[in-house]
Amino acid sequence: MKLFPLALLTSLPFATLAEPLEIEYSALYSHVKKLDEESMPSLQFAFGFVHVGTRQLCDITSAYIHTQKQDMPLVVSKEQRFTVPNERALKLANATVRLELGQAANQCDMSVQLETKPEVLKSQYNIEELRGLFAEYDAFFDEMGGFLSFMMPDVKGLMLQMPEGSGAASLNDQPVALPVQNGRWVLDKAFLEGQGQLTLPVSPLRITALTE
Repeated sequence: MKLFPLALLTSLPFATLAEPLEIEYSALYSHVKKLDEESMPSLQFAFGFVHVGTRQLCDITSAYIHTQKQDMPLVVSKEQRFTVPNERALKLANATVRLELGQAANQCDMSVQLETKPEVLKSQYNIEELRGLFAEYDAFFDEMGGFLSFMMPDVKGLMLQMPEGSGAASLNDQPVALPVQNGRWVLDKAFLEGQGQLTLPVSPLRITALTE
């Protein structure tokens, strides 16, 4: 019987922590192709995995698109989400998305989130700009609903996810207390019908739709 050194034995579990996962690109493409670049230029789908026990996003230690000809790395955000390009050619090439997770893959469920692109996130917005974001979300849900629009949620405003410990906001240089729902600041339709400039303490992590 061959004996292994203690150091080797204790290192084995750490060497197998990363959990490989492979997803067909076509499954993600079915989402991203729904975004019209002309009417919804500020929106994107972000993908992640929610741990079934903690409800927190699972760690993604590696992510890339694989085809027979090449591998293309994917950027993973600090919040453990990633985006994929809207490329029909990748679907035709039977590309796959290969990932390594910090938790067991069978404990991590896919999470798909419609959100604003990073380049539109900033600490100051003219209310007209925010109405434009609202219109993009509204257009998306209208387009997805089609003749079954009565089954789709209505867009009632915007939700700003702010970093923890963010300070107060101001509207036209006057302090403003924004409603909070599920830890996010709410800009309802009435607010978006106003005028002027909204100043935030820092840029939001993302802006999503408030739906009902």
